[in-house]
Amino acid sequence: MLAAEQKPGTTRTLIEGVHRTVLPGGLRVVTEHVPGVRSAAIGVFVGVGSRDETPALNGASHFLEHLLFKGTPSRSAMDISSSLDAVGGEFNAYTAREYTCYHARVLDEDLPMAIDVLGDMLTSSLITAEDVEAEREVILDEIAMHDDDPDDVVHNLFAATAWSGTSLARPIAGTAESIRALTRSQINRYYKTRYTAPAMTVTVAGNLVHKDVVRLVRTAFSRNHFLADLEARPMPPRVAERPRVTKPGEVTTARPFEQVNLVLGMRGMTRSDPRRYALGVLNAAFGGGSSSRLFQEVREKRGLAYSVYSFATSYSDAGMVGVAVGSLPSKSGEVLDVVRAELARMVESGLTADELDRGRGQMRGGLVLSLEDTGSRMTRLGEVELFQERLLSLDEVLARLDEVTLEDVHTLAAELFGRPETLAVVGPS
Repeated sequence: MLAAEQKPGTTRTLIEGVHRTVLPGGLRVVTEHVPGVRSAAIGVFVGVGSRDETPALNGASHFLEHLLFKGTPSRSAMDISSSLDAVGGEFNAYTAREYTCYHARVLDEDLPMAIDVLGDMLTSSLITAEDVEAEREVILDEIAMHDDDPDDVVHNLFAATAWSGTSLARPIAGTAESIRALTRSQINRYYKTRYTAPAMTVTVAGNLVHKDVVRLVRTAFSRNHFLADLEARPMPPRVAERPRVTKPGEVTTARPFEQVNLVLGMRGMTRSDPRRYALGVLNAAFGGGSSSRLFQEVREKRGLAYSVYSFATSYSDAGMVGVAVGSLPSKSGEVLDVVRAELARMVESGLTADELDRGRGQMRGGLVLSLEDTGSRMTRLGEVELFQERLLSLDEVLARLDEVTLEDVHTLAAELFGRPETLAVVGPS
């Protein structure tokens, strides 16, 4: 059952140990009890990110993420940070293209405090003019830092080319121009209209009791009448059947870097595509580790690059697959030729049986090992609420990975890697 179909005030068991309650106002609370730990990880997932911004608001989601740490009527910025520091907790946030997450990890006995701090921040931040101006300079420094990172520059250039004309093309942090132009009024309006209870999910994993967490969340998020709309229902997951079309082409930007960095990609798949397990195995075997085909061909056999990897980026209605590599300028042409040859070989013949086994093993091991961490479990719960129609158990996911065949991978590789290319290149002129 989707959260949007669940009545407020009711609790459902999703899989063993995982429960979901929908509070009045449409706020979701999803918890997972993890035996044998003395900690808890909490995340507040807000279903709004950079792709939800207009061109004039580019960077507003990320700007707002910074500002929510600056203070509320009952807590100063120092109060917020010292509350978690005093108990050895971890506390941070990040903005993505389709959501924003505020998260903390604490001892189980300190979970009530962490919930209260996050509830206060999410519902009652002041967004003062003084804080906006101070944080504007911090974000401009952050943008400048990313502009000095070749990997960030080439991936932003790639996105701007592949998704040209859409909100996915714009950088998550915004541009120096858009950040300078944003006003306190615009950001505060964005906060009031986007940060609503139906758009939020609170997920907690660790040593906990679900009903106790629900009680704490309801109290912490009741500030400012945040849960007052009794008719509100949770936002449904972002799901699309087909990925949007990408724009092929080639773009080059001259930068005084020591290396040439390039990203070569093609249209991929959405987050909810049932073939995502086959894509995971394909990506791991093709360019996901030191035993992968790309690493062996580009680095080990030819010594053409230090870093080379394949990627599979998915959004609710879009996706890209491809290869990223950095090399000396004198070797960049040969690197690109080798990468294209390996992509063509994947289209022609797919993986070997040994590569399939290694890719599957890498996916299985990575998944199981990640779930040893309460933070990873918390993140998984939040992303499923945002983008999937159902939470699968670990055994179900492992079974789907085991079902991936050589034919599945070859068919997928032929379809994806045979699509028109988008190439972004950044390096010295």
